[in-house]
Amino acid sequence: MSDEVALARSFEGERPRLRSVAFRMLGSAAEADDAVQETWLRLSRTGGEEIDSLPAWLTTVVARVCLNMLRTRGTRGEAPLDDTLTEPADEAAGADPEHEAVLAESVGLAMLVVLDTLAPAERVAFVLHDMFAVPFEEIARMTERTPVAARQLASRARRRVRGAERAGREAEVARQRHLVEAFLAASRGGDLDALVAVLDPDVVLHADRAAGPTPEPVDVRGRQRVASGASAAAARVVFTEPALLDGTVGLVMAPAGRLRLVLAFTFAGGVISGIDVIADPERLRDVRIEVL
Repeated sequence: MSDEVALARSFEGERPRLRSVAFRMLGSAAEADDAVQETWLRLSRTGGEEIDSLPAWLTTVVARVCLNMLRTRGTRGEAPLDDTLTEPADEAAGADPEHEAVLAESVGLAMLVVLDTLAPAERVAFVLHDMFAVPFEEIARMTERTPVAARQLASRARRRVRGAERAGREAEVARQRHLVEAFLAASRGGDLDALVAVLDPDVVLHADRAAGPTPEPVDVRGRQRVASGASAAAARVVFTEPALLDGTVGLVMAPAGRLRLVLAFTFAGGVISGIDVIADPERLRDVRIEVL
């Protein structure tokens, strides 16, 4: 067996882990594949000689590739949102949306959304240390910082991801989450009776002009009408999961980890009394999202 074939086999053994690292950093299956492929190209150019630990070397390289991609993404700006809220951002680029959904589910959509708000170095430090237990000494070399600075990067990111302590609110958050998850399940299943059961008789749904089918904001009142609309829109709740929105449980829709839309709920009397559907990019930027 040639050295080149042996090196390729060793790399293939590491590929799933490298793809997992890259996906958590980039939030996109297509970009993760690109980062892993670039890592292989760099390895093949070295011939694998003088590499003491191949897993550590590959982790370092894929992290640096991802860091450069994140910085480039920030420099060029995010691509504008398209008109279709249900189409994953990478579908047009040839990514498999079903596979993308599986990857997103393995990480958590809310986690991907919050990670997307972090600075590139913060995201790399948090993912490598908190998700893959990479020592800060190694992270420091990747990010060109001291170990103390790398630790601070991860700490800042951790506070953003987890949010402020919610001591004393656990029971209320749990009740809200139960209602929101019941709403989501009933919407996906088209179960009108279950939807009606979690809505206040006078519930009001407001959708901004970027979320609705019309160029003007939409207001719907009454649980039968709101339930019917939610059931009819069941196909649009893909890539959706609960998260904390400004401290209250709501829903985030985030194909490919890019926030497209949120449903902010208000609660009264043990049911949902209001739903604010937000898709306007400027309004979305003002929503503080935390992982449940």
